[in-house]
Amino acid sequence: MADEVPACPDCSQPMRFGGFVLCKREDDGRRTCRALWRCAGWHVWWGWADRPDEPLEVCPLPKLGL
Repeated sequence: MADEVPACPDCSQPMRFGGFVLCKREDDGRRTCRALWRCAGWHVWWGWADRPDEPLEVCPLPKLGL
């Protein structure tokens, strides 16, 4: 991940790192980690840990960010 803390795409608040989730990526079939991010407004986002330049996506399992 980049050294800077991302801002929430919904509310622009700084986000806090919430750990990693191992997932299977559909486009290449690889098992890799997604990094979880949560803001103070309880929005939960995730992105591929090995692709930090790609935009974050809404996490379909928001309880993972608790």
